[in-house]
Amino acid sequence: MEVSVLLLLALLMGLLLLLARGCTKAQGHLPPGPRPLPFLGNLLQMDRRGLLKSFLRLQEKYGDVFMVYLGPRPAVILYGTEAIREALVDQAEAFSGRGKIAILEPVFQGYGVAFSNGERWKTLRRFSLATMKDFGMGKRSVEERIQEEAQCLLEELRNTKGSLQDPTSFFHATTANIISSIVFGKHFSYRDPEFLRLLELIYQSNTLISSFSSQVFELFPDFLKHFPGTHRQIYKNMQEVNAFIVRSVEEHRKTLDPSNPRDFVDTYLLRMDKEKSDPNSEFHQQNLIINVLSLFFAGTETTSATLLYGFLLMLKYPHITERVHKEIDQVIGSNRPPALDDRAKMPYTDAVIHEIQRFSDLAPIGVPHVVTKDTHFRGYIIPKGTEVYPILSSALHDPRYFEKPDAFNPDHFLDANGTLKKNEAFIPFSTGKRICLGEGIARAELFLFFTTVLQNFSVASPVAPEDVDVTPRGGGLGRLPPVYQISFLPRRGG
Repeated sequence: MEVSVLLLLALLMGLLLLLARGCTKAQGHLPPGPRPLPFLGNLLQMDRRGLLKSFLRLQEKYGDVFMVYLGPRPAVILYGTEAIREALVDQAEAFSGRGKIAILEPVFQGYGVAFSNGERWKTLRRFSLATMKDFGMGKRSVEERIQEEAQCLLEELRNTKGSLQDPTSFFHATTANIISSIVFGKHFSYRDPEFLRLLELIYQSNTLISSFSSQVFELFPDFLKHFPGTHRQIYKNMQEVNAFIVRSVEEHRKTLDPSNPRDFVDTYLLRMDKEKSDPNSEFHQQNLIINVLSLFFAGTETTSATLLYGFLLMLKYPHITERVHKEIDQVIGSNRPPALDDRAKMPYTDAVIHEIQRFSDLAPIGVPHVVTKDTHFRGYIIPKGTEVYPILSSALHDPRYFEKPDAFNPDHFLDANGTLKKNEAFIPFSTGKRICLGEGIARAELFLFFTTVLQNFSVASPVAPEDVDVTPRGGGLGRLPPVYQISFLPRRGG
């Protein structure tokens, strides 16, 4: 009896939702979109191949701004470079809220810089930017850290003696060590068991987040959270990572010297102590743990996945690899390590790195935003609190900005004179007020690690270039390069 009553109420609520939506749409307020069903939303319009394919199909019918119901949850989809920039840049403040990723919500709960809002987000972002700059980002010291880490990477690759390798662990370790040096003031051995466990947890979680089941969970989290699934494994993994962070914070507390902060954690602890009498302070333990988790997760996964994709593409396109080798030899030579100053003199290599980022398209549907107030946009009204998905993939593959959007082609970023050219559709780090916090350090890592490896090694595979598969794994919340094998063969005694 009680179940029947609940079903009846659900149907009535769904009908009211449909009627209300129909009225507002008739007045031209809400963006267009397919009619939702009670509870199911637009499930019937969803493509079995995932959210990205679903949004592409709906865009063809409804245009660059449309509304879709992810289960019972309304969301506005922004498709294409112009729509995304008009929202996130031209109306930056209105679109600056952060939406929730259902599968990560139990972990982050609105704390830390990545998934917070309002004053908490503004306070933590200001602090994080300033502190990361002090400990490397934007200063030559970050270049030196990356150059030192690149030498450690070279040593690991030399030890493979040209044998076939899955390069995943190498690039995970080397990128994780950069963020670790800034956040924890620590460099880990590539064979440290605790470090390897940490990397395994992060890699496994990112793989699960990018899976089809995570996309399904995004539609019905309130229902599916009661059942076994990837969401429980992700939560378990992240709790283990948080336990590592808590231990590191406690070690920092014991050895803290207020006159000489060593890293991000020390600086945060000093700010906590300074504001301990303020009950409204955002500088407390929970924000610290989740903030560090955000920085560590984002600072490891995205950059390492881009490098993994980059070297796979070098196997696929040996003529491009050859041109990069030639430019490295001409500009840097073999007697010194690459430096950031070299980037301006190496437009082809820089264009290749840009194209790797564009082609790999690691966050295709972006991270959801939320409008902070009732917002007028392109003739529609988006109600305060509505989630907004900027489909970054639609900009990175925008045919109005890229001549061959589905092909890997570094010429997308070169003008007729072979000079690097800016492209408004190149937004792999997103854009606007929520642009990736670590964009500067990620760009430095990509250039220095990529050029250092290719200065010292040629790459080879038993698979013929035309047979190298570059099809990504995942395709919803995230994408990952396929697993592959590669040989790093020393050049000129490298």
